Amino acid sequence: MAAPRLSFSNVTALAPMVRVGTLPMRLLALDYGADVVYCEELIDLKMVQCQRVVNDVLQTVDFVAPDDRVMFRTCEREKDRVVFQMGTADPDRALAVARLVEKDVAAVDVNMGCPKEYSTKGGMGAALLSDPEKIEAVSSSSDTLQETVSLVQRIEKTGVAAVAVHGRFKEERPRHPVHCDYIQAVARAVSIPVIANGGSLDLVKTNADVAEFRAACGASSVMLARAAMWNASVFSSRGPLPVETVMEDYLRYAIRYDNNAFNTKYCLCQMLRDKVESVLGKQVQAAQTNAEISEAYGLQAFYQQTQDELQARRDASQGGGQPERPVMDGDVTTMAVRFERREYPPQITPKMFLLEWSRKEKLEQPQYDTVQRSQDRSFQSTVTVAGRKYRSSLWEKSKKFAEQASAIVCLRTLGVPEGRIGEGESGLVCKRKREGRADGPAGADRRKRPHVASVLEETQSNGGPGAV
Repeated sequence: MAAPRLSFSNVTALAPMVRVGTLPMRLLALDYGADVVYCEELIDLKMVQCQRVVNDVLQTVDFVAPDDRVMFRTCEREKDRVVFQMGTADPDRALAVARLVEKDVAAVDVNMGCPKEYSTKGGMGAALLSDPEKIEAVSSSSDTLQETVSLVQRIEKTGVAAVAVHGRFKEERPRHPVHCDYIQAVARAVSIPVIANGGSLDLVKTNADVAEFRAACGASSVMLARAAMWNASVFSSRGPLPVETVMEDYLRYAIRYDNNAFNTKYCLCQMLRDKVESVLGKQVQAAQTNAEISEAYGLQAFYQQTQDELQARRDASQGGGQPERPVMDGDVTTMAVRFERREYPPQITPKMFLLEWSRKEKLEQPQYDTVQRSQDRSFQSTVTVAGRKYRSSLWEKSKKFAEQASAIVCLRTLGVPEGRIGEGESGLVCKRKREGRADGPAGADRRKRPHVASVLEETQSNGGPGAV
């Protein structure tokens, strides 16, 4: 049964905005009452190279570029409401991209309005307005009202479902007033829905202004850009929410869907506006990760809870319940283990033990090679010791944890102590450092523990994999 066609009549939409229209903002807009949400403009040349990847951890569908960047991320929640906007000047590439994303979006939009150089220099965006023949090809400059109306009528004949009209000329910018009369003339000249754009600040400051802007333009619908970027509760018929509440709601989505931290910072700074130099604003600007941003907003507990939930999904998807036994993957010894910080004293780590063991055995320092998975930004590390490679088959949430996990695999394979609580003194790390103090207390336990050499000797004599 075919999915119902998205209606563009009598809707209020989140407009496409570069660096703003990512998944967290789109979901936030839907929460507050938007009927339709557009993603940021994505260039056909980049999208046509992407692979569609189902992300079981984040419960999303990701379109991943050859360099492992996630170009577009979406989820079931917005499937019937999201419009994919592409920048294109080539009908064949446009069709290829549309076919790539068609199962995961409600509609596809071609950008013909962006006046910025990154869009126009490739013949895309507003540059398309001066090439009506190419517009017609892509869909299967206008400097006068009649040219604009004539162009939209030609576009209508290609079979498009709607046209969004930004009421400004190519050379105009947001500081210039919006031309409602142009939008009105276009709306009267065609039978398809016309979506009025460009009213933020001038005419639309709250949700109550949306209907007036629509009426002034004679349009079927309205899309909002800057007004929504500053405070997405502009979509709410119950009135605007404090921007502090909106920022926290946005950040929860950014954490939940592992949004790029620098994109998160950018959007929050847009919401802060003239408060970007406040104490909070400076904290946000200084943050380098979503964890640090969450700390600025007092959402550390939510961040940690979310990380735990995502980790549980990773474990489930990777068979986290499999036994901890070495398995060869090519020339790499693997084991399904994870680094649990709580299992080790504050001053002790497996990496530290492996380094000390390597020094005692007069081996080269362990070498770590770490990779990051694009779908969920998890890490996996391979450590090389004495020419042999070891890694955990499980992915970790950080580079540091991934390296520790690979060190654990190496130590357990070799039968060498790793420093866990209750393991006892091994001789690899001095007791004073193990207990995290400068001087041990009087009467401290000084019973001798087996030296690592004896442990290795026993492992090797038993035919274990400890020989190096």
